[in-house]
Amino acid sequence: MSVVGAAYRLETGLRDLLSRVARGFGWTPVAIPYPGYGSDGRVRVLGRVLLAPAGTHPESRLRIPGWQRFLTLEAPRTDVEVGVGGTRAHLTSDDDGLLDAVLEVAGLAEGRPTVPVRMRTTDRAASAPVHLSSADAHRGVVCDIDDTVLVTEIAHPLRAAYRTFVQRSRNRRAVPGMADLLREVTAGQEHVPVLYLSNGPWNLIGPLTAFLERNGFPPGALLLTDWGLQPDRWFRDGQAHKRGSLLRLTEDLPGVDWTLVGDTGEHDPALYEEFARAHPDRVAEILLRDVTAAGPTVDRVAGVPVVRAADGAGLSRGRASLRR
Repeated sequence: MSVVGAAYRLETGLRDLLSRVARGFGWTPVAIPYPGYGSDGRVRVLGRVLLAPAGTHPESRLRIPGWQRFLTLEAPRTDVEVGVGGTRAHLTSDDDGLLDAVLEVAGLAEGRPTVPVRMRTTDRAASAPVHLSSADAHRGVVCDIDDTVLVTEIAHPLRAAYRTFVQRSRNRRAVPGMADLLREVTAGQEHVPVLYLSNGPWNLIGPLTAFLERNGFPPGALLLTDWGLQPDRWFRDGQAHKRGSLLRLTEDLPGVDWTLVGDTGEHDPALYEEFARAHPDRVAEILLRDVTAAGPTVDRVAGVPVVRAADGAGLSRGRASLRR
């Protein structure tokens, strides 16, 4: 057995032991629904099942520092009842306690921006919105989070770690002009799908959602990942997560052409250009917040315009130059 495999089995065994101890003290599973997305009678529901003491909820502590949000006990292989409109389904959490399923939902009201998804374990329930795009929506937005809308400075690991694990979300800074840019991209159309795609962990979805709302970003689902050990590797492959999520969106929302928004600090340029070359008919434009440049530049990849600028205002000017 490899070292990674042995570490994964050790972590899993420790989690199962702690879970048995917690259940002995009266802790029970709590389903935490996450914002999902859907269109034309199909919705993708997302969530996680954690153990929590009686009378408490893991997402009730929005003001705690980020590192404390990793002190959770997942509840794998737990049955959850899910309700969307008049549709009911029973799901089972995976080995990381995650829930991810597509439901066929009859009677979704056309023109509604959201529909609530209700998740219930044996004795507790919670709800979260599914963001509905119009059945005839032709434009959508996929937007990275760290250093695209939220100042993190991933290129400086110590600063990034402090902001992620210590600094409270209320004190985090938005990248200037990015909320205005996303509202500009989604203006003039009804119920444009917006997806925030990040390698950030699901543990931080509460503060990230609050940050986006507080800073005026368009509402949308967050597609995050799990930072835990994997059976065959120390860390989840972030590039594979983003690549797979983009491909899935082409299947879930087949009529949508995407504006891909990211930054030049990590792998967004290569991933977005790779996707544009493979699916040029599904990408309307690529907008990259350039962490080193000051003025907007415009290029093309497989016929798709690529705009780079230091902030949202610069990207907006670059987009405007394409229409002249």
